[in-house]
Amino acid sequence: MWVIRVGQGGIAGVAVLLIIILSAGWSQGAPPDVATALTGDHRSHLSRAKVFLQAGDFHRAIDACLEEVRERPSAASYLYLTYVYQALDRYLEHLAQTDQWVKVELLYLSLASGRIEDLTDPPDVLARIAKEVVQQAAQRQSDISAGMANRLDEPMVVQLWKQQTAWRQRHPQEWWFGIPPEWPW
Repeated sequence: MWVIRVGQGGIAGVAVLLIIILSAGWSQGAPPDVATALTGDHRSHLSRAKVFLQAGDFHRAIDACLEEVRERPSAASYLYLTYVYQALDRYLEHLAQTDQWVKVELLYLSLASGRIEDLTDPPDVLARIAKEVVQQAAQRQSDISAGMANRLDEPMVVQLWKQQTAWRQRHPQEWWFGIPPEWPW
């Protein structure tokens, strides 16, 4: 058992000792996520969007992309937002083609809600109407963000779009739950 006696300037000494111990632990294989979380170096919004997309949580994926656009506007952030809108659009089309209307309705509710009141007063909507409403909005927002990305850095957009086209071709029935592995986010 260790006993640390705090004397003159002891609190500063204890703090330094704690930092040394924690640093030694991190250098010996502690998970980098712990170190990252403690230093305040948070994951980017686009990295979070990737996880939300993998989970099929389009609501939070779009929110994360919008946060990235607000905080660090760039062609890449607008392009990522465009991609998420297109993924949402294609996933809805896939659900409709495979006659999965309950999932369409659940997706609509996921996009429209997210407040605690929805547990006691859920909004109801017909699935086919929900599909049309969400798809039209996603397509419109996709066109807007794609145009903004092109205005900022068209050559980069062309390169990233080639990568996402190849990704879609490799994963025709599930591309909407992920991003191209070449993308750095």
